[in-house]
Amino acid sequence: TLIGTVDLKYDDVSYATVHQSAFLRCGMMPVQPIKELWWFKIGASEERVYYYDPTSVDAALMKRARRSSRDNTSLEIHPTQLSDEGEYKCRIVVWDNTGNSTEPSVPISKEARMMLKVNVPPEKVEITHLTSGRNLSLRCKSEGAKPPADILWTKTSPDGVETEIPDLSKTREIEPAGELYDTAEQIFYQLEENEMIAKISCVVRHHNTNTTIYKNITFVSPAIQNALKVTIQRFAEPVLYSSIENQDGQDNKAGLVKISADPGFKVPYNTSVTLKAAAPGVFPEPRYLWWVGDQTGIAGRELRIDNLEEDKSYYVLAENPLGRVVLEVPVHITTSDYSQWNDSSRDGDVNEGDTTEGLDTGAIIGIVIGALIAVFFIGFAVWYWTIRDGTQVFSPKKEKPHTIDEETVPFRSTEKPLLRTISTQTLEGRRSRREPSI
Repeated sequence: TLIGTVDLKYDDVSYATVHQSAFLRCGMMPVQPIKELWWFKIGASEERVYYYDPTSVDAALMKRARRSSRDNTSLEIHPTQLSDEGEYKCRIVVWDNTGNSTEPSVPISKEARMMLKVNVPPEKVEITHLTSGRNLSLRCKSEGAKPPADILWTKTSPDGVETEIPDLSKTREIEPAGELYDTAEQIFYQLEENEMIAKISCVVRHHNTNTTIYKNITFVSPAIQNALKVTIQRFAEPVLYSSIENQDGQDNKAGLVKISADPGFKVPYNTSVTLKAAAPGVFPEPRYLWWVGDQTGIAGRELRIDNLEEDKSYYVLAENPLGRVVLEVPVHITTSDYSQWNDSSRDGDVNEGDTTEGLDTGAIIGIVIGALIAVFFIGFAVWYWTIRDGTQVFSPKKEKPHTIDEETVPFRSTEKPLLRTISTQTLEGRRSRREPSI
């Protein structure tokens, strides 16, 4: 732009990004000695932003404003704020004697006006979803941008290839929020059959600030190791099935279902157990359903088992829009009370294969005490017989050995039953080691 004898170069519109530097150009061609430099922001009135007098004053009336080092007359504002947007005026006063050195210099004032536009990148991006079976409703919202941001959707395959999702069934809304804008876009997407992992991205692009924001949502199916596809009467379609005994937990595969038990999977008789299911990395969070036998299922991550009396296998279903799996969870009895002894103890015979392994401390002490009592009564009986027939036992005469008639033994009705009573208690305490039916 040519103004008089001074060529002022400036841009009608300049753009800046909030929190960064703004540059408003106002240069002279050719360069001439400056008498004064003024910068104003035009509003209801002219607000002085900057003043420069090469003889004495270099004053920034706005603390964030300064002369540009590029040409000493342009203006820089740092950091830029949204409120800096508006119209600015540059006024330059130079000395001009029109080339006649004998004439006194005359101050000449030149002005130029320009607009400053301040762009704001998106402040926040959120993605939400709704699911119905394998059908997804995805909504992405970009907040606090100026001008409004653009949104597109992409899908990344397991091998890392990103492709754009076609503009099908897409709706967009732009809402003003003061001087800024919120942009929301919603799409409907159907997951492919047998798709175990689906990474979908909302890509927010703000071209004015060269900003790109990715907001990802990754759908992961629950998974189990060593799975078989089986038909379970409870479900209409086949499901992937395995047992926790076939899970080693070392697989790095995303979404493995894990089961924990408190106090454990092997517990004493009549112990209460809490089973807990978790699926780290699975999204959306799966729903869980527990059952045993043909009982009605119980929903939730935890299952409380009160007073377990026998070995049992429990089952848990983990399901989300991408898939479902079933895990068998066996819980075993390791020890119990005297009810574990075999019924055949009544005749004093122990079943083959019985062992004292697994008896608790109380059972062992009971057996020892019973044995000691039996020895005491046997000793007492021998002592009693010895005292009663002592004259014969210690007689100096050599006589025929004394023969005891079983019918005349005073404790004949006590001795053997007493021994059988001790034996019966011991065996009854052992008989319940038989494996209970599931």
